[in-house]
Amino acid sequence: MSTSRDDTLTGSAAVTDVPRRLAEFLAGNLEDDVVGTGSPIHVAAPALGRTIASVPGATAEDVRRAAERSRAARVAWSDRPATDRAAVLLRLHGEIRRHEALLLDTIQAETGKSRIHAYDEIMDAYNVCRFVGRAAPRVLREERRRGAIPGLTSTIVHHAPVGTVGFITPWNYPVSLGGTDLLSALAAGNAVVHKPDSATVLSAVLMRRLAVAAGLPSDVWQLVPGAVDDVGNALLESADAVSFTGSTAAGRGIATQTGHMLTPTTLELGGKNPMIVCSDASLEAAVDGAVRGAFSSTGQLCLSIERIYVVGDLYEKFCARFAEATAALRVGFSFDHSRDVGSLISEAHLERVRGAVANAVRSGARVLAGGSTRPDLGPCFFEPTVLTDVPHEAPIATEETFGPVVTVWRVESDDEAIARANGGAYGLNASVYSGSRSHGLEVASRLHSGMVNVNEAFAAAWGSVAAPSGGWKASGLGHRHGPEGILEFTRSRTIARQALVPIAPSGPLDPTRFQRVMTSALGAMKTLGMK
Repeated sequence: MSTSRDDTLTGSAAVTDVPRRLAEFLAGNLEDDVVGTGSPIHVAAPALGRTIASVPGATAEDVRRAAERSRAARVAWSDRPATDRAAVLLRLHGEIRRHEALLLDTIQAETGKSRIHAYDEIMDAYNVCRFVGRAAPRVLREERRRGAIPGLTSTIVHHAPVGTVGFITPWNYPVSLGGTDLLSALAAGNAVVHKPDSATVLSAVLMRRLAVAAGLPSDVWQLVPGAVDDVGNALLESADAVSFTGSTAAGRGIATQTGHMLTPTTLELGGKNPMIVCSDASLEAAVDGAVRGAFSSTGQLCLSIERIYVVGDLYEKFCARFAEATAALRVGFSFDHSRDVGSLISEAHLERVRGAVANAVRSGARVLAGGSTRPDLGPCFFEPTVLTDVPHEAPIATEETFGPVVTVWRVESDDEAIARANGGAYGLNASVYSGSRSHGLEVASRLHSGMVNVNEAFAAAWGSVAAPSGGWKASGLGHRHGPEGILEFTRSRTIARQALVPIAPSGPLDPTRFQRVMTSALGAMKTLGMK
């Protein structure tokens, strides 16, 4: 959708089709929350078909200024005890709860997604605030490790913040990926310079306001919205570490730049996520999971299920029930729970999804449900779509669609399903449905994916925030969630103190005796089972 519309809103009186609390937020001084002196960014509501707010965009010089400001603020922030920093996140949990309805309104307005799918982000925010707020002090505390020579060498490990972390976050989950994702970096004592996607700046503004209300120093989280061409290079050059969530193509470009600078970089990239429906699966559970997995957030989800492999004779029944359940979804937009599936993010993205389905049909695919745009509902609506008879080599079978489109194939065995699921460039998320616990876990253990759900589509693995999430293959590098996600934004420092004698020939230990004594000592350590 064009961002040069002339209907930009400047006050609550101009907002007549959104909840009052959202209108009041939009009428506030949004420009106070961002660092920007460049051209304005017009934020559109795709389901409403118009612009709802504007904020000043950042320039390269704005980014450099924001980075300097964050570095100055970071010193005092990182000097605070980890328990103090973590307490801010626990208070943020409360701020989110107090403003839950406004957050839902804002997410929906910017993305067009249904309210229940917007709530997925709120649940994630609660989970992350609680886990990082409770776990960070323990994860970050000084560790004692076995020294080189027991009794003579004492060794400790520090986890120090990397400095200023540059975050580049996407539009599809503006709170989960554009708000809570940087909380681990903040808890570790870092400052953040954050470039949210220009389509969803408002969610970032609101989350930052709530974090500041919870006690975060305002300069520690700098917002620099802007076009990649305007701010991208300056952000990469100014950051001590980088976190990027987006397409694999963009991630490769960022990795090339940061790799040249030896800047630590975390990447969550694309996926073409499979679901395997085993022959012993509950048909009802598998259909329900497929609907959630394929059409949550209108399919605009990096974890979204885009390929389904059904084993054996269950295929026909599954297809019939899945098509029926898909056709029954209530498509549209409302600031309540009266719609199941919302809008796509833009008219341009709608055309990409429509084109992918059209190409699939031309290659022989059969449409079991959906398949059409819905201009009667708004400019960016596309029906939830189920395809079969898709050639395995067709682009829609191998390339990420990022829309409400899923393909279903029949396979004859678990082995065939696993081979098909593991094919391709990606390895982000996968799902297995089975009526047997051991069977489901056995199939899951053979999938080449960073996250695998058994009898769930994506929420079980993603929601297990005490465990790491991240992609294999072309789906990314590094982790979020779990202790690993906190340590992702730290550098380790090993400090070892040697007592009494050096680890070298000295005094009565000439080189020959030193060699003999050390060989015996190191052998004894192995015999005793010492690490």
